[in-house]
Amino acid sequence: MNLQGLNREQRKAAETLEGPVLILAGAGSGKTRALTYRIANLIDHGVAPWHILAITFTNKAAKEMKERVNQLVGESGNDVWVSTFHSMCARILRRDIEKLGYSRSFTIYDDDDQSSVLKELYKTLNIDEKNMNPREVRAKISDAKNRLLGPDEWFAESPRDFRSQQFHDLYSAYEKKLRHSNALDFDDLLVRTLELFADHPPVLESYREKFQYVHVDEYQDTNFAQYSLVKLITHKSRNLCVVGDDDQSIYGWRGADIRNILSFEKDYPDATVIKLEQNYRSTANILDAANQVIAHNEGRMEKMLWTEAEEGDPIRVFCAGSERDEAAWICDRMQQLRMTGHDFGKMAVLYRSNAQSRVIEDMLVRAGIPYRIYGGLRFYDRKEVKDIVAYLRVIVNPSDDASLRRIINTPRRAIGDTTVAELAKHAEQEDMPLFSALVDIPESLSSRPRKCVSEFGDLMNDLIVAKEEMGLLEFVTHLIEKTGLKAQYTRDESDEGKTRIENIDEFLGAVAEYEKAAETPTLEDYLENVALVSDLDNAEFGAKCVTLMTVHSAKGLEFPIVFMTGLEENVFPTGRSVQNDEGIEEERRLCYVAITRAQKQLYISYASQRMLYNQVNYNAPSRFLREIPTRLLDNQLTAKRERSFPAPMESHVYSTPKRQPRYQAAESGHGLGAGRSALGIPGVQKGFTPSAASKMPSGAAPSLFKVGDRVMHRKFGQGTVSEIRGTGTDARVMIHFASYGLKEFVLSIAPIVKVND
Repeated sequence: MNLQGLNREQRKAAETLEGPVLILAGAGSGKTRALTYRIANLIDHGVAPWHILAITFTNKAAKEMKERVNQLVGESGNDVWVSTFHSMCARILRRDIEKLGYSRSFTIYDDDDQSSVLKELYKTLNIDEKNMNPREVRAKISDAKNRLLGPDEWFAESPRDFRSQQFHDLYSAYEKKLRHSNALDFDDLLVRTLELFADHPPVLESYREKFQYVHVDEYQDTNFAQYSLVKLITHKSRNLCVVGDDDQSIYGWRGADIRNILSFEKDYPDATVIKLEQNYRSTANILDAANQVIAHNEGRMEKMLWTEAEEGDPIRVFCAGSERDEAAWICDRMQQLRMTGHDFGKMAVLYRSNAQSRVIEDMLVRAGIPYRIYGGLRFYDRKEVKDIVAYLRVIVNPSDDASLRRIINTPRRAIGDTTVAELAKHAEQEDMPLFSALVDIPESLSSRPRKCVSEFGDLMNDLIVAKEEMGLLEFVTHLIEKTGLKAQYTRDESDEGKTRIENIDEFLGAVAEYEKAAETPTLEDYLENVALVSDLDNAEFGAKCVTLMTVHSAKGLEFPIVFMTGLEENVFPTGRSVQNDEGIEEERRLCYVAITRAQKQLYISYASQRMLYNQVNYNAPSRFLREIPTRLLDNQLTAKRERSFPAPMESHVYSTPKRQPRYQAAESGHGLGAGRSALGIPGVQKGFTPSAASKMPSGAAPSLFKVGDRVMHRKFGQGTVSEIRGTGTDARVMIHFASYGLKEFVLSIAPIVKVND
């Protein structure tokens, strides 16, 4: 195996083949490269590919890793198991879940399916949704399962009050309902696999024998269930290689436990620790800023990113009057970048919460800047697509009550809620799936609903037979035609109706693509792929449009130009996080992730006032801004403003490794409290200073500006001077704003200042 293309630490990772290994991989340090070379090197040293397991967190990452391994070792790489945790567990359960009393045709429920089940249980248990939100309950159930707590174990740890009792009852009923429907939720994929291993030691032994070398990517994002699964499998071989970065642990809110990576050396005292600190993504200034921010966290493993790349542009920071000013400035910057040869597809706007995107979207539309918002509705979450998937699920698993409820009157076939309730009551009394009630119809139904139910039952049974006689694409096409799922939209001439038809056609295209690629395509496998796909797996970047996304969604991605927005206290970091040290440290890690998404240019903005969640707030600039040395910043506009600063915020001094002289120690007493800073610390005057033109002698004002100058207006943001007319107090200036068009002002009183680009 030729390892000459790796740097020293990457090569060490690829050559350390036995025993526990921790690879601390900083952002942009080539961890995937090191990991794939390690797998290839194992094969080169005689390890059978089928004895190697590599676990990632997205299907997209798994596919990329598989392709890279194949490039290094050829077709033998196909025998390496590369998958996500959930895909791996689904594969294990499809083989042996019958040992737990389930059928192999089990359905995997998504969030909507879970909510549907819970809402039915609310009625049964007489629980008011207003008092216990289904979304909150879903999150609590997920947290309990991630900690391997069943309903009774959870209740034992709870305050045991009335609300806890209600949740316990819901959780218990939810578990029974899923088992009755032969269904698992995403967390069950892990929990049931652990249950299988615990209750059936021969099954565990077979996988210990199979997976003799285990690799886990993004180890900082593992929860307790995933941690337990990995420890169980590697207990005998101890050949566990984990790759991660504690500084990028940002999913604590969904169960990720940073202690898994921080305590790795306690779990494995003989572990080899390798640090990948050379960054291949960002300029030196961007890395310096990231290092200075994250160094303020105490709960971290010491490391420092460095690069051989150029110093690069300073980080540009802008204080806007409001969220609309902020969005206008972003649009204006983008237009300027576009004029200098940068495609919109190279730009990304990152924000802390999805709610911040609305104003930015409005301004992008006004400015005529194409954009794509990432993190919106997934293709497989669209109604018309979910309807098709629900039909297919029932064909495969007739016990799936949630999916059957979705389609029983879709398209409309005169089977109303009252009829469905009667069918469900009968099914419960007879202890049978709802599907069985389509044949064993209760006597309580009158003739018309009985006829409608019978016809629907006949349709479903015909489809079940057709599935066995047709190829996959042929069958799905047949199902869409027979059910009328597409026909119901052909009479709808609105854009929405046309879009739904296009999405149905796109779904058929996806089925055709799968059938062509799979060795033995089956409906069961296709549905599993659909259930486990994430929005990141299908995301396409680099198109000629700006990408909008939350910082959480941006993890693992990179863009030449990044705009970080909303750097204010109570926005980023959030108000909730400031209540404890752990929360602030995770927010700081999130800020570190945002900074390190940028390759060449980084823009940071914040607003003096912001309307968010229907409230106007006046927040101080984010503490994370204070942690970036002023030597790295180029302050837009604010340097032109009168200002007075309070005492500097307490700040530590951090030094970077001696081997990288370009990283100097942070300036003593620097940060946003320093008088040289212009980042709008509380105490800085709000608004603009009087125009310098008003202080000039008559006839002199126009000399302050010339055509082509970049200026800033407190309402309209940045613009370009297109014309100057008149002299003295009669002088007027015409300015073109990207988001507002051409505006005229009296120069002597215009609230504008010149911007140095």
